[in-house]
Amino acid sequence: MADRGARRRIWGWWFFDWASQPFSTLLLTFIFAPYVKDLLDDGSAAQAAWGYGVGAAGILIALAAPVLGAIADKSGGRMGWIALFSLLYVAGSWGLWWAAPDNFNIVLILMSFGLGLMGLEFATIFINAMLPDLGPRAELGRISGAGWAFGYLGGLVALMIMLAFFAEGDGGRTLIGLVPALGLDGAAREGTRFVGPFTALWYLLFMIPFFFWMREAPHPHRTTLKGAVRTVWPELKATLRRLPRAPSLMAYLASSMLYRDALNGIYVFGGIYAAGVLGWSVVDVGIFGIIALLTGAAFSWVGGQADHRFGPKPVIVVTVIALTLIAAGVIFISREAVFGIAVAPGSNLPDIAFYVLGAAIGSAGGALQTASRTMMVRQADPARMTEGFGLYALAGKATAFLAPISIGVVTDVTGSQQMGIAPLVVLFLLGLFLLLFVKADGERAETWHALS
Repeated sequence: MADRGARRRIWGWWFFDWASQPFSTLLLTFIFAPYVKDLLDDGSAAQAAWGYGVGAAGILIALAAPVLGAIADKSGGRMGWIALFSLLYVAGSWGLWWAAPDNFNIVLILMSFGLGLMGLEFATIFINAMLPDLGPRAELGRISGAGWAFGYLGGLVALMIMLAFFAEGDGGRTLIGLVPALGLDGAAREGTRFVGPFTALWYLLFMIPFFFWMREAPHPHRTTLKGAVRTVWPELKATLRRLPRAPSLMAYLASSMLYRDALNGIYVFGGIYAAGVLGWSVVDVGIFGIIALLTGAAFSWVGGQADHRFGPKPVIVVTVIALTLIAAGVIFISREAVFGIAVAPGSNLPDIAFYVLGAAIGSAGGALQTASRTMMVRQADPARMTEGFGLYALAGKATAFLAPISIGVVTDVTGSQQMGIAPLVVLFLLGLFLLLFVKADGERAETWHALS
């Protein structure tokens, strides 16, 4: 019975990945972002605006994440916090329905998108902090990898439903030739706009198993929320002051801050880049997404197995190197040339090359994300795991504005979407360098005892 209960808890935890993945898949990358480009009718302007909007949300997430993590460590109640931030996720996603072509307000739409993104990121802090309670340390890589793979499959199913029944192509019909379902008006782009409510409804439905099956581990020193709020800031400042005495953790936070920012940049701008540079429709970008999600699901599982056998650090190093090369390759794909070789007008070679890179991005990105999550378990203080993942979220968002805003600025200055991707290569290389200072198994127990 205990084993059955443990399996149900793991499945409940996995269902968060299944429920939440469509925000990244449908909104950040493959459906909504290219739709914004269609409305603005200017790939460079859309890429810049998207960069500024996502970057602003990232700043707010960075400021709040470590404080929320520290409060949760003190007061417990992670499930309540997850429920609260789920409401932000649902409200923000639903609000994207009002991105109508004849009444499009980019500021209001980006605010709604940012609200949903904050809900997702804040909930993820508490979800990740539950990972160490799901099994022995040696099994966490497999658990994390299977969770990422399950999430990618959820994103894939959601994307296929959107493409088959809702998102309109240039002719007002879906990928399989249907008019948008539920009586939605293709001329008003209601099928594509439905991606917001669809993402919200998907999350509401598939979070049910999470709340039914997932249970928190007992909190040994739980205090009241009021008491936690009163003490959290002084203790958080003390934690930040202690970081230089935990050099492996500090190096990992800095490294992951840079390479995760670059990876998110690829995800956020992949679809809008393809729409602007290659002239892809929403449906074309969706097919690209299917390929990336299939390889992402497969290699999240493979990455989990590699993590179990070799540890997370080798997986991170290999995938960051691969993503650096991929980001550099993206810059050299356009309608006129592929990797410096001119192509004939109407050639399919640029499309094929971008599909191949999309598959590679999914593969490396899936393995990198699952290994990064288990690496944080090895690096964090076991007694302050939620605070650790709050710092991890801070690291992921402290410069989360850097990739999108630098892409926006470089795109604005050069007038080229291709050159706008160049900052991602620099971020990956800096993250790779800092990994040299990260211990594979983190700080020793004596170090945490001395710092406590």
